[in-house]
Amino acid sequence: MTILTFSKKEFEVKVGKFTKEIEEKITMMGTPIDSIDGDEISVEVFPNRPDLLSFQNFTRAVLMFIGKKSIQKFNLNKPEKNLIVNVEKAVKGVRPYTVCAVAKDLKLDDSKIKELIDLQEKLHGSIGRKRKKLAIGIYPLDKIKFPIRFTSKRFDEISFVPLESKKEMNAKSILKNHPAGIEYGHLLEGHQVYPVFIDADGKILSMPPIINSDETGRINEKTKEVFIECSGFNLHYLNKALNIIVSTLIEMNAKVYQVNVKDSSGNFISPDMSSQEVKFKLEDVNKTLGLSLTEKQIKTYLAKMGIDFMSSKSGYTALVPALRTDILHWIDLTEEIAIAYGYENFVPEVPKISTIAQEDISEKRKNTISTILSSLGLIETSSFHLTNKKDIKKMHFDFKEFLEIENSKTERDTLRMDILSNLLQILSENSNSSYPQKIFEIGVTFSKDKSNKTETGVNEKCSLAIALTDEVISFTDAVQVLEYLFKMLDEEFKIEQVENSNYIAGRVGRILVSGKEIGFIGEIAPRVLRNWKLKMPVASIEIDLEFLLGSRNNL
Repeated sequence: MTILTFSKKEFEVKVGKFTKEIEEKITMMGTPIDSIDGDEISVEVFPNRPDLLSFQNFTRAVLMFIGKKSIQKFNLNKPEKNLIVNVEKAVKGVRPYTVCAVAKDLKLDDSKIKELIDLQEKLHGSIGRKRKKLAIGIYPLDKIKFPIRFTSKRFDEISFVPLESKKEMNAKSILKNHPAGIEYGHLLEGHQVYPVFIDADGKILSMPPIINSDETGRINEKTKEVFIECSGFNLHYLNKALNIIVSTLIEMNAKVYQVNVKDSSGNFISPDMSSQEVKFKLEDVNKTLGLSLTEKQIKTYLAKMGIDFMSSKSGYTALVPALRTDILHWIDLTEEIAIAYGYENFVPEVPKISTIAQEDISEKRKNTISTILSSLGLIETSSFHLTNKKDIKKMHFDFKEFLEIENSKTERDTLRMDILSNLLQILSENSNSSYPQKIFEIGVTFSKDKSNKTETGVNEKCSLAIALTDEVISFTDAVQVLEYLFKMLDEEFKIEQVENSNYIAGRVGRILVSGKEIGFIGEIAPRVLRNWKLKMPVASIEIDLEFLLGSRNNL
């Protein structure tokens, strides 16, 4: 959750008097009021709506929600001849993608500059995952010259005066001594070259995701034209972040020009503000909500949420604005319709059934296992069911039976086949945290159904994974955890030594219960640790929990 703070006076200029009714409407829109302090209003913006992180976008959404504004159309100007950004192959191994735009006829004041900087940092912290996934740069156009190069250089080839500094520094010095370098330098750790934006005169604009140049990366009230770039690893999220900034600038009455991005993986025009089409059925929406809404009502409610509507012989289609990141499926549209209809207008009904509720026995047993492991000082995690082939192969290099998702909206497009890989990723992302680190997760893993017994062709099973890491962690530490867990569950097990390339030879075993293999225990092989950039040894356990969940013991 992020807090958006704005002036009550400015809000009333754009929307109208801030009445009790408007306050309630804002809350029902899904952005509850956090506080009202004099002229200052703060609202809560949840992670699914980063498009509302700017005052301009927020007030536009409020106006549409209360019916004072029609669906916004974002008009872009085609690229001018010289507006070209060349993405060079040299940067592909560090930060492979960028999307860009140019905005002109800006009329900036102190308030609008603060809003842009605040939006930039909030996007960094939300969909940017603290600049790990994406970084945003905004530059005064009069200080730079097109075409722009997005490339990479060795640290001794990079030298400029960074923002909030008065002296020229090279890349290593920036990472070591500049506040932004100290905070975000770990994002470039392990790379021999660093990404840079360079203009036609050879001036360095920035070294993403760290810092802009003081000469070319500082805007002020005299700035009339800006160049905006978003760089990172996923074009989908880069486009969304850029579109949120562009829509804010358009709301400030700026003229936005597209840019020719010449990329070795495919040239394109940026930004792309075309709507996303999401098909849905009227009967599905009504069945989910328990209503009987007509086509006209659906159209009206979607319009309140800024979503256009199109009907044809083939069915209904919602046209989702380019800056929305949260609409992936018709069920998301159903939620939007429910918000516009008003949750306060739903009439609660008591189901016409009589039951006595009790906790599911398998869930009760999972909770018991969690309690036992937590008592040993282990921290429970919850990770995504979706991963990608690259991350699976970091451990299981010869694995081939991937379960891929069609038309995935993110880089996560494969169902996980184990949980341990997810735990290694968590350890990798927290390598700068204090040690020891002891984590576990209980969750579902997936495999192909070769016997064709399931409707989906996918087998699901509940698994437990444990990962322990510290300077002196060993196979023995993992065995002690396993022994305590099974002792508390009143179960017996054996460990039989085996060979497994994912673990260190001689420090790995398969776990047997009643002669049946249920999992593995061991020290992770150096090859796997290197793939995850882990510097400490890791001892791990992963077992199939199905035998415990169906155990004779009433836990």
